[in-house]
Amino acid sequence: MKKKYSTVILYLFLFIYLELLNKVLMFNKLPNKEFLIVAFFSISLSFFLSSITHFFKEKTNKKIAIGLVVFFIAFYLYNFLYFSLFSLPFSISDIELVNNAISFYEIGLHLIQTDIIYILLFLLPFFVFILYKNNFDFSKNTNRKKGVKFLLSITIFLGTLGTLNLNKTDLYSPYNLYYNLNSMTASTEVLGVFTSQRLSIKRFFFGFQEKLVMENREESNSEISYNKLDINFDELIEKEKDETLKSVYEYLNTKKATNKNEYTGLYKGKNLIFLLAEGFNSIAVEEYRTPTLYKLINEGFQFTNYYSPEFLSTTGGEFQAMTGLIPTQEILKIWRNDTPKFSYAIGNVFNKLEYNTYSFHNWLYTYYSRNKTMPTLGFHNYLACKNGMEKRIDCSWLPSDVDMINTTFDDYAKNSPFATYYITVSGHAPYNFMGGNRMAVKNKDVVKDLPYSTSVKAYLSSQMELEYALNTLLRKLESAGILEDTVIVLTGDHYPYTLTEEEINEVSTYDREELVEVHHSNLIIWNTNNEHKVVDKVASQIDVLPTILNLFGVEYDSRLFIGNDIFSDEEGLAIFASRSWKSDKGIYYSDKGFVGEASDAYVTAINSRVANSFTISKLLVEKNVYEKIETRIGE
Repeated sequence: MKKKYSTVILYLFLFIYLELLNKVLMFNKLPNKEFLIVAFFSISLSFFLSSITHFFKEKTNKKIAIGLVVFFIAFYLYNFLYFSLFSLPFSISDIELVNNAISFYEIGLHLIQTDIIYILLFLLPFFVFILYKNNFDFSKNTNRKKGVKFLLSITIFLGTLGTLNLNKTDLYSPYNLYYNLNSMTASTEVLGVFTSQRLSIKRFFFGFQEKLVMENREESNSEISYNKLDINFDELIEKEKDETLKSVYEYLNTKKATNKNEYTGLYKGKNLIFLLAEGFNSIAVEEYRTPTLYKLINEGFQFTNYYSPEFLSTTGGEFQAMTGLIPTQEILKIWRNDTPKFSYAIGNVFNKLEYNTYSFHNWLYTYYSRNKTMPTLGFHNYLACKNGMEKRIDCSWLPSDVDMINTTFDDYAKNSPFATYYITVSGHAPYNFMGGNRMAVKNKDVVKDLPYSTSVKAYLSSQMELEYALNTLLRKLESAGILEDTVIVLTGDHYPYTLTEEEINEVSTYDREELVEVHHSNLIIWNTNNEHKVVDKVASQIDVLPTILNLFGVEYDSRLFIGNDIFSDEEGLAIFASRSWKSDKGIYYSDKGFVGEASDAYVTAINSRVANSFTISKLLVEKNVYEKIETRIGE
């Protein structure tokens, strides 16, 4: 009789193969010595699953094994597709976000078409299993045999945990990722998909908090005026009983405030129009094809080192720009569901200045729970599709940014001073000419002769609608006689992440890698009276809000942000979801270290600051800190 193999071998092959596949496809890396940790966790899991696969008769056990194989293949494949779309591994906190994102079924179809070869690689173990399933032993095991397998599973698991203690010093060591840090990207790369997802579920239900490291970067020059309010943190610390909240106050008390400068109050009293532009990136801009965008980017303030880091699609980009904080899955969930206080959000700030505030979106008003988040940000006059915008424009997918500008301008134009927030959608994926993107089809003639691939041309075509919308806006402002009294601010929500790195580099003027430079973009802060100034300092979306507050002369406390006023003397720093970062001295890649000229102490200090940035952002929202110190803000 032919010898049959243990199901331990079946599961071990499955997990090692899927973990290897994810490491290569997601991180473009071959396994290193750290993969031994992934392997041992996989061995432990294999013994555990084998022990529960042999409880019943052979036929039933075989069905259980088939179910487990299908489940784990789907589990790993879903994680890969999610990463392919959002550049982040999936976390259980993302479920609500996924429900929003996958409603664009054309994007899902595009993703499947793009990754079909990789999808087949994930399905390969299933076909191998079907062919060779009769070579494995699925007979019912004795209690002793099942017990031995379970004991081996626990022993190997505990032994693997013990090996993590061999390196506690490196920031992204397996030990720190398992016990101290909450970085799904770094964890998935080092600990593997299954272990990272297991930790994610555990932390979701039982909570997890990274520790704050006090930075002691207090400003020292008494002759400089700072964007800082008289908040008595010592008193707050003394009276606070919640130890976590107390640590927040201690951290904020030691954080350096940014200085006021020659641009403080430059736009005081002027109108503000802020646009969060869907999928906008610097590759969309060309002097003759997009003259309005080019003009606004290169006149006045010209930001050459600006980044729009992608944190969980548009909602992450919006959160950065509107709050000056780092978004994570947990933070965005609280923001969308629990309506925490954001004292400095643009709507709230300009309401206090007795401005008329408006927000407009040319897609569903409930999308990303904006029916809840807009009032939280201070925009109570929020109009979008299905709560009034559909009476003004064609809201079928994809709506026009030009139509939105045309039909909303009169709402605020005669109500100065005003602060108006537009969330555009015309530049949304998928980027094709097959009907899934009406804006790409509409503007196809503009790009038809460009020497790029179809996806790139469709992207550039869809971004033309933003160009036309801005042109329309400027003409209307001029006709209304308020152009000189109005400031235009525009940032993209994220880079066009459905384009591949290779496709982006078809248009880019330099080679962009996927961790940092793919996020390089443009920031527009423009007024007709601006003198031209090139700003080379590194900046990102989290810097936009404090920069606007400083420009409009708002009294605020800069310690309550992660981002900084770009015109302050604080060093530039852009932080990315992978915990990579770029400063004025170089780039730190989470997967390979620092590239630039700086000391090890400098890199360690910035890594600590980046870790704090994620932690304090979460605590400011989770603990509703802005509301707790509301009486200290704006005095």
